[in-house]
Amino acid sequence: MSNLSQRFSQNPILTTSDIVPSQKGLVVECVLNPGVFAHEGKTWLIVRVAERPEQQEGVTSFPVMRTDGSLEIMSFQNDDPELDLSDSRYVKYKGVTYLSTISHLRLLCSEDGTHFFEPSDRPTKIFGQDSQESFGIEDCRVSKIGETYYLTYTQVSESGVGVGLMTTRDWRTIHRQGMIIPPHNKDCALFEEPVNGKYYCFHRPSGIDLGGNFIWVASSPDLLHWGNHRCIAHTREDMWDSARVGAGAAPIKTHAGWLEIYHGANADNRYCLGALLLDRDDPTKVLARSEKPIFEPTLDYEKDGFFGNVVFTNGHLVDGDTVTMYYGASDEVICGATFSIDAILNSLNVYSKGAL
Repeated sequence: MSNLSQRFSQNPILTTSDIVPSQKGLVVECVLNPGVFAHEGKTWLIVRVAERPEQQEGVTSFPVMRTDGSLEIMSFQNDDPELDLSDSRYVKYKGVTYLSTISHLRLLCSEDGTHFFEPSDRPTKIFGQDSQESFGIEDCRVSKIGETYYLTYTQVSESGVGVGLMTTRDWRTIHRQGMIIPPHNKDCALFEEPVNGKYYCFHRPSGIDLGGNFIWVASSPDLLHWGNHRCIAHTREDMWDSARVGAGAAPIKTHAGWLEIYHGANADNRYCLGALLLDRDDPTKVLARSEKPIFEPTLDYEKDGFFGNVVFTNGHLVDGDTVTMYYGASDEVICGATFSIDAILNSLNVYSKGAL
């Protein structure tokens, strides 16, 4: 399926060295998973920036936000038998799980779509604000509905992982709407127009004993209150998306239906991208799905990094048949690639009725 995409020749287009830490004493460990939108004739990214203190030999340290908005630095000796550092994304100590970094959102813009900078005429940093965001905010997706931009993002705290919503019309004033889908949930992407008078979104609850990490669809009368939840895509045993699946950005309306580029991971935590095709009048109905990935980590900057073998997208721009997709690679850098919508549609396997 490698012929479906064309990577930017400039990849990676953003690295940790391009981002100034948010405050003294922190180091940018990762820049990843941008929401993408067009505004005022420019390409804009709202990227996730993950930070922690510079690590000292023999010690693991990481920040947690206090209730007053300041950061508390927690530290543990690496030889402590109660400390589990088996996954670079987490710190587990005495049965409690923390994130090894704390994330905020950073706003960047570009004249050409490959060279990005922080604008000087508007706020560029969005931080967690309360107890529901004490471990940070992550992976923002941007959908434009009418003249309003809707930002769905992941709120992380010791109480769990849920979906938050912010709105803006000018990217100068941002309004927080609170948590719209409770834990444990993430990967929420809003459709950019109503379907038969209802708004729709993708989301990804996580089952513990029953169920799993599957893609669901919900509907809403007002983009705040969500119901009529339906599971539309399961993981698939012994395939590239066997362990978890989740939505990317807002789906693309095509002549064949709603096209959604999604991520899937296997038991080895190798993340690839595939596609779902949904009925134009009933987004709970899956018409077709990728049998093989349409995009997978093959280059060094996608295979090696903070958390390797990962390509992950939650932002793109559409121009005719071309999708310009921005993606995080190895949880460390940001890259770009282009796809043909028709080529993706032609690659899909038609599903039998009711198949997940």
